[in-house]
Amino acid sequence: MKIFSSIQEFHSESKTVVTLGTFDGVHLGHRSILEKVITSSKTLHAESLLLTFFPHPRMVLQQDSDIKLLNTIDEKSYLLKEFGIDNLIIHPFDQTFSRLTAEEFVKNILVDKFNIGKIIIGYDHRFGRNRTATIEDLIRFGQEYGFEVEQISAQEIDDVSISSTKIRNALDEGNVALANSYLGYDYFFTGTVVKGNQLGRTIGFPTANMQIAEEYKLIPKRGVYIVSSEIDGVPVNGMMNIGIRPTVDGENLTIEVNFLDFDGDLYGKKLRIAIHEKIREEQKFPSLDALKEQLALDKQTASAYFANQQ
Repeated sequence: MKIFSSIQEFHSESKTVVTLGTFDGVHLGHRSILEKVITSSKTLHAESLLLTFFPHPRMVLQQDSDIKLLNTIDEKSYLLKEFGIDNLIIHPFDQTFSRLTAEEFVKNILVDKFNIGKIIIGYDHRFGRNRTATIEDLIRFGQEYGFEVEQISAQEIDDVSISSTKIRNALDEGNVALANSYLGYDYFFTGTVVKGNQLGRTIGFPTANMQIAEEYKLIPKRGVYIVSSEIDGVPVNGMMNIGIRPTVDGENLTIEVNFLDFDGDLYGKKLRIAIHEKIREEQKFPSLDALKEQLALDKQTASAYFANQQ
């Protein structure tokens, strides 16, 4: 998959089959749309192309928006590679782009830049300045400029929207298992290991303190989770706490991962952490010894989970 950081960077002599949207989560609801694009591109001997935007349009057009996203741009690119899309364009969304008229978007971008042969789009898609143009307008443009328009049904679009909402709600409630069932994969985040207060080491549970650079990334509800990762190409299992560490009167939210069978220097490493299941809520213990006892039980729970996966 070729990745382009703007529309201007893209050029193709081949015809393209295009879809566009945020595709946040790249979940099961998105899969059928992507499969339509890939199938059509093969039928038409064209290249598949997905146009998405960053920042998310709501971040630009609704200044007070506190939207949290399921994927960072790098995570979305990683997921889309698995589908076999030929071209991914991540175009910077700004006020200037939002003011393009529908005809400017169709003629200057779809036709002149993308060499479009077909677009696959939702029945309710609106585009152009103030989002005034409809699918009917797009069909009319297609007849004028010589490209095909395939509508994605109301049912499929509703499935995509409902899935995204359910995934975010499930993660906000700590129900990672439910979120994963809609995603079709285990929810994950990517972060860098930074130095913490090293309390975990003193009680026999050293942790990797994860720092996520992207503030818009959705973090699940506070609690203890079963997780896994890969360190230098080797799969590792672990458990993770998301919370403020109330037992030691913590105040700031931290993400700490204790790997079950790994002990080494991880500072500065970038890790992808997959979240499988929630073990329990975060709680305040009367002493460090009580916390240590609970962590031992949590480790047993995590170990049993992975033993059952074999």
